[in-house]
Amino acid sequence: MTTQTVSIGLPRSVFLKLKQAAELTHRSVEDVLVTTVNAALVEPPGLPSDFANELAAMHLFSDQALLAATHPSLSRAEQIRLNQLNHNAGERSLTQSEAAEQKDLLDAYHYSILRRAKALAILTQRGHPLEIETELADNDQ
Repeated sequence: MTTQTVSIGLPRSVFLKLKQAAELTHRSVEDVLVTTVNAALVEPPGLPSDFANELAAMHLFSDQALLAATHPSLSRAEQIRLNQLNHNAGERSLTQSEAAEQKDLLDAYHYSILRRAKALAILTQRGHPLEIETELADNDQ
């Protein structure tokens, strides 16, 4: 494995955490740091690379950016359309274009959930209280 040497300044509290973890695991501080960075920036398998990279990079986001990522990324119109397509699929076979649209909207919905969950997990790790807002929407209108 090729290595690259990088000099960085760490807050003393971070260095002490790394040092303590190294002592507890009988490893070097460098090894603990490399393992920690690799674990934090892991790309989840089975996702498009751009989305996997976005999720991996979220550990580097500011708290404000993470808070923004906790909101749904599907617009109200997209949510309504997905509900319509899902309802139609229960009543009849969807056309090829409707099925493709449903798949795209479902993918966007699933990515929104993953993005929100990742943001909430990181905020919780950073010591922010977990506050989940629930919204009951009447989607039958």
